[in-house]
Amino acid sequence: MANLKDISRQIKSVKNTQKTTKAMKLVSSAKLRRTQQLSEQAKSYALKINDILSEIATRVSRVQDNENINRAFVPNENPKTVDIVFVTADKGLCGGFNMQTIKKIRNLINEYSEKGTTVRLRAAGRKGIDYFNFQGVDLHDSIVGLTSAPTYEKAADFISSAYEDFNNGTTDKVILVYNGFLNMLTQELRTKDLLPVSLDSVSVEHEISMLDIEPDDDEEILNDLTAKYVDFNMYYSLIDSLAAEHSARMQAMDNATNNAKERVNDLTVEFNKARQAAITTELIEIISGVESMK
Repeated sequence: MANLKDISRQIKSVKNTQKTTKAMKLVSSAKLRRTQQLSEQAKSYALKINDILSEIATRVSRVQDNENINRAFVPNENPKTVDIVFVTADKGLCGGFNMQTIKKIRNLINEYSEKGTTVRLRAAGRKGIDYFNFQGVDLHDSIVGLTSAPTYEKAADFISSAYEDFNNGTTDKVILVYNGFLNMLTQELRTKDLLPVSLDSVSVEHEISMLDIEPDDDEEILNDLTAKYVDFNMYYSLIDSLAAEHSARMQAMDNATNNAKERVNDLTVEFNKARQAAITTELIEIISGVESMK
């Protein structure tokens, strides 16, 4: 049976770990509330800009022939080169949060590789970068620090090269992959075709629109709005992913705290048994000594 001092040392160590995981859970909970509010605000703006962009693009496409339509709105079913932009966390201790995104990326790489499509990876987040570097997979672009403290300016700067490559024809498709926030207990893996923009679900024929576009300004407005659409969707994905990261870490730390509590209980029982055995042994030795002196 284990030594009493060793068991006592283990109990102390596990209790210290329990205090740490409990504190990390509280920190993640506080950060989650702040990030969730920011995410809800950003989501409202993202949905609105998507609606406006889709409506303008649909109106412009009706008066232009297929050859002159902005390539950002022309579907491409057989792309030759695809940019996959993905978001992971800069830190760990959040369960399977990062691996869900990484598995999706690997599936997309295999899927497009089978079709003969060239895949380029653009990574935001240390965990994803470290994983693919360890696997020997080349990253076309990467950034650390953005996912833990996202700002609109940094997000726009990161995604700008992907947008430029699409505009000049270097790539034919841009896909955005990240683990988003669904609720306090659940994260949802999200895959979005960022470019070209899909207009399949847009219907404005019978709707009353507040938009009034001058004939000479439609293309300029469309280009500016498309850039804004790409920038803000990148920013929103970072905010949404950060909220999901905090919720995942809160769950992971809660589970770790509960496991530590169970381990302390088990060690306490083991300690009591060892102490009882030691006392029993001492009593036997004392009784045996007394009997031998008679």
